[in-house]
Amino acid sequence: MASSDETFSQVIDIGVEEEEESFYAPDDDVLTLLQPTSPPTISSAKNIPKPPPLPCITYQRFQASTRKTSSLSRLVPKEAVETWDKLFKEGFGADTYVETDNKSHFPAHSSVLDAASPVMAKLLNQSRDKNGKTYLKIPGVPCEAVYMFIRFLYSSCYEEEEMKKFVLHLLVLSHCYSVPSLKRVCVEILDQGWINKENVIDVLQLARNCDATRICFVCLSMVIKDFKSVSSTEGWKVMKRANPLLEQELIEAVIEADTRKQERRKKLEERKVYLQLYEAMEALVHICSEGCGTIGPRDKALKGSHTVCKFPACKGLEGALRHFLGCKSRASCPHCKRMWQLLQLHSCICDDSNSCKVSLCWNFKEKMKKLSKKEQSKWRLLVENIITAKNSLGPFSSRPSGLI
Repeated sequence: MASSDETFSQVIDIGVEEEEESFYAPDDDVLTLLQPTSPPTISSAKNIPKPPPLPCITYQRFQASTRKTSSLSRLVPKEAVETWDKLFKEGFGADTYVETDNKSHFPAHSSVLDAASPVMAKLLNQSRDKNGKTYLKIPGVPCEAVYMFIRFLYSSCYEEEEMKKFVLHLLVLSHCYSVPSLKRVCVEILDQGWINKENVIDVLQLARNCDATRICFVCLSMVIKDFKSVSSTEGWKVMKRANPLLEQELIEAVIEADTRKQERRKKLEERKVYLQLYEAMEALVHICSEGCGTIGPRDKALKGSHTVCKFPACKGLEGALRHFLGCKSRASCPHCKRMWQLLQLHSCICDDSNSCKVSLCWNFKEKMKKLSKKEQSKWRLLVENIITAKNSLGPFSSRPSGLI
């Protein structure tokens, strides 16, 4: 049996003719606005007395009021909130009232309602009772939800548990009466685990009608993630009968999401194959230039079979090289065919075939020139995909590239 040095040297003598398979910044004009105006003349400046200093407190207040975004301007003291909440609950000086479905009503202040909602301002001007007093009727919603809604307009106060209980009603009211601050609170509550597979379809339909895009996204994501469970709920069955167009839209969204998922999985598998090819070519250059394990060039000392190599594909490539060198039918052997293709691929990436240590690199480079344009484009596309996969690892990959 030939030694490893003699075996490796056989590759240098292999001719290409033995292979019978095909190879496979701002504008300058803006700066003029910052130029100071011409100073007053000396004669006019002498007649102007020097102004007295401003009081310290007044000056500080002036400074605070000229800030564009002052944190103090948005600070509402606790006492102020409590005052407005008390005004609502006790109804001091109320000039109107709010009526619900069950004929219950509570006092309110038309000026507060007008300022809080433009919709309410219009309705109050149109609605008067038999005594000529303005009132606001809010039908179709539980009395407790209406009470919470009007209270929020006064003081932005609410009880957490009550908010969770009537959040859907309050979402509808915030949309119908144009109260965006309340809608934001409702969206936040719904987005904190309130939605489940049993109510997701109902919430989705309500969110679409109320222009709550964030909740629509959350519901759609839940349907896509657990379509089998959601489609078996009572909410889905009711929606299927009442709104078949929405059902079709959701099914199409699920199919589209599944298609994108399969495409991503396919691209990841392809990227994995390209990275494996790159690692194999790295290992090939390593073996042919430095030697590793039990195979390498004559002028290099071999490391032995028990040495752990930093190139993950080196061990498998050693066995493939040994089979390639000892095979009697390289032209028809499928294992040798893959080795021919790896050598051909290396020659497509190698920038200096004249001094390259990989066997037959220059020969394959010359043979590439004789291939058809279609075959050459296939190899170029493969090389581009491999380089793209390698570059996608970023600058912090495990080891520097030896090829690219």
